[in-house]
Amino acid sequence: MNNIKLFQDKRIRSVWNEEEEQWYFSVVDVVEALTDSNDPKQYIKKMRSRDEGLNSNWGTICTPLEMIANDGKRRKVQTANVKGLLRIIQSIPSPKAEPFKLWLSQVGYERLQEIENPELAQERMKELYEQKGYPKDWIDKRLRGIAIRQNLTDEWKKRGITEKHDFAILTAEISKATFGMTPSEYKEYKGLTKKNQNLRDHMNDLELIFTMLGERVTTEISEKEEPETFGESKNIARRGGTVAGKAREATEKELGRSVVSNKNYLSVAEKKKLK
Repeated sequence: MNNIKLFQDKRIRSVWNEEEEQWYFSVVDVVEALTDSNDPKQYIKKMRSRDEGLNSNWGTICTPLEMIANDGKRRKVQTANVKGLLRIIQSIPSPKAEPFKLWLSQVGYERLQEIENPELAQERMKELYEQKGYPKDWIDKRLRGIAIRQNLTDEWKKRGITEKHDFAILTAEISKATFGMTPSEYKEYKGLTKKNQNLRDHMNDLELIFTMLGERVTTEISEKEEPETFGESKNIARRGGTVAGKAREATEKELGRSVVSNKNYLSVAEKKKLK
């Protein structure tokens, strides 16, 4: 699970390790947040050169993990867990060091709370969408859609499907049957050019509803038929999407307009860049 955390309005990329039950944070993001350096990578090089103990143990303190870069591409970056970050912070003379330590403790505590009580994760997600300016009725649908999606991926896992690539293929089948477009084509239609932009965060109410319908029907069929091969699951995904697609077409006939929209929830600044 990849996340963006904020420390005093500074973006910190992070990944939750399910097996170890701990966060790993982007070292370069942390250094930038603590030092306000214009070149945090260069700062890290100088920091390592003046701290031999840190430099000699860098390989054990840091772990290369994939994270999303500013250009939307996934690249391996140096990350560290809380213990590793505390060692790095010792080499950074910054008045923000102590507040950052408290922030680390809070982030870890909140994640453990969410594991014990998943409803807390939903509440925090709801607050995040509210802060971004999404309408409350839209947020309710979006959160419901997340739950339906989770049920579907859980069902696929029961059928022996675990690879993200395979999930993407099955999702594309549902989307194409529902909307006539794969998710990548849909993102292009909406003007979403970055990989880290979630298509569903830019859907309107009806788009979310038909997405949920396609995925819920797919889950129901799969639970009933218990497919044993990927090909069978792919066929079920297409059938589930077709049900939603026919419902969409009937809705469009009644409304006299297309449900599929090129509108999105990009900020004003982001929309200007597209022009």
